[in-house]
Amino acid sequence: MLSDGRNPGASRKARIPNSWLRWLPGVAMARDYQASWLPRDLTAGLVLTTMLVPVGIAYAEASGVPGVYGLYATIVPLLAYAVFGPSRILVLGPDSALAAPVLAVVVQMSGGDPARAIAVASMMAIVSGLFCIVMGLLRLGFITELLSKPIRYGYMNGIAFTVLVSQLPKIFAIRVEDTGPLRELVLLGQALVAGQVNWYSAAVGAGSLVLILALKRFERVPGILIAVIVATLCVILFNLDQMGVKVLGSIPQGLPAFAVPWASGLDFVKIVAGGCAVAMIAFADTSVLSRSFAARHHHRVDPNQEMVGLGAANLAAGFFQGFPISSSASRTPVAEAAGARTQLTGVVGALAVAALLVVAPDLMRYLPNSALAAVVIAAALGLFEFADLKRIYRIQQWEFWLSMVCFVAVAVFGAIPGIGLAVVLAIIEFLWDGWRPHYAILGQVEGLRGYHDLERYPHGKRIPGLVLFRWDAPLFFANAELFQERLQEAIDESPAPVYRVVVAAEPVTSVDVTSADMLRELSRTLGEHGIALHFAEMKDPVRDKLRRFELMDVIGEDRFHPTVGSAVDAYVGRQGDWPDAWGRNE
Repeated sequence: MLSDGRNPGASRKARIPNSWLRWLPGVAMARDYQASWLPRDLTAGLVLTTMLVPVGIAYAEASGVPGVYGLYATIVPLLAYAVFGPSRILVLGPDSALAAPVLAVVVQMSGGDPARAIAVASMMAIVSGLFCIVMGLLRLGFITELLSKPIRYGYMNGIAFTVLVSQLPKIFAIRVEDTGPLRELVLLGQALVAGQVNWYSAAVGAGSLVLILALKRFERVPGILIAVIVATLCVILFNLDQMGVKVLGSIPQGLPAFAVPWASGLDFVKIVAGGCAVAMIAFADTSVLSRSFAARHHHRVDPNQEMVGLGAANLAAGFFQGFPISSSASRTPVAEAAGARTQLTGVVGALAVAALLVVAPDLMRYLPNSALAAVVIAAALGLFEFADLKRIYRIQQWEFWLSMVCFVAVAVFGAIPGIGLAVVLAIIEFLWDGWRPHYAILGQVEGLRGYHDLERYPHGKRIPGLVLFRWDAPLFFANAELFQERLQEAIDESPAPVYRVVVAAEPVTSVDVTSADMLRELSRTLGEHGIALHFAEMKDPVRDKLRRFELMDVIGEDRFHPTVGSAVDAYVGRQGDWPDAWGRNE
């Protein structure tokens, strides 16, 4: 929008978004905020608070830090995301998907000291935040899409299993050393047999879980809040805290203070690895959820800006006594159902939680730990993905078993090693697909235009002296040797002496230095045997790469044809028409 000189403010308003304001979508939204949205955002923010408090406390306990830090990890991060996040209604905070990897690092390094635990968790949040911001600024928001769906299912099922098992001792009020989910199950079974269970605690936890799951079908009913209130009232009315039911107890009054987390004797390599792992999980979840809600409301979100927003929120969590956070698949729908229009909903929720900490922190004194465990278990149950795995098993069994390997790795070795294995498997899967791609020898099929795979059309005919070879993958270091081997096999198996090879290169989307050197050597070797190497339908960007690799002069510009048909025409025109070739077609 151009200014006519009468409204200089309008000119500034137009210029700002083209510079630094594009990194502050929340500020841009505030400039365009409509007064009619305010009642809905205020109401949605207050409704959201009923979820933020119990869930934040529960996920903090599940992550190995005291419950109050779950509230700290809610307040400032929501404010940060409101400024830097591109999604209008996405709600961030402590999340069940991050509980297992955070807990794995915290338990290993804290030695049971709450101060060390929150220092470790806060450092992980800072690492996660920096990782996300750097990836976003480098426009690498696509990175989490490199993990295939079966592999994501595998590690998420493993994380869900790990989280669920970690909460069972809290349901039964049994103290079990955190030595991994399988060992915890064994110890839990031994405690049950030995009669060490507090059945009052088990009843409160089981009742809370049943109530949460029963109320889930009613979208507008705050099932978690109702379950937590009922459990707290049971503790107060029946003095269950005096019967061995563990409760949250007093929490510090006041707001989280800015602090640089630090503790001596920490293994920073493990903290960095853990922080990067939770960043990958958090962004994978946030990206999917953000796109889903944006599509429902006809908005568009930039995945790179989403990474920056998530990173800013995690940095805020790390420097204000919080721990790694992510988007919430349970709290975001609550905000949406309550009528949220913008990130003001999250701001209102954050301020309401802050007010609760300042004015009435003792409201949560009698909140039973088993009810908090029920909240986490209910969320963990929602992380499991079985239905789609059945479909994957039916259509692609080897990917199903990849998923199972990831699941077992997380369940047996823990969240961080399991996620590391998931990344390695994703790379192997990618390389395997490129290393063993489909290829075809093409020929003419009577009644069909073009040139087709002779394996699918065995009655098709070859053009004597010509091999039409199609390679259905990029050419790169992992498959360059295989390309050469398969092409040589096609030449050797030709029923007639071969004078020319045409590579149908339309599926080849890229080449690297290794494959370019292979093509140079292949062209020379074939030439020594009187065979000319030609290409057809090669994409211009790939040809540009070959030109940059100084390969065009070696092969010859005249050996690149726009279509397979024109390549065949050039060969037949040079060799003379063949009686068994019934027309040259495109």
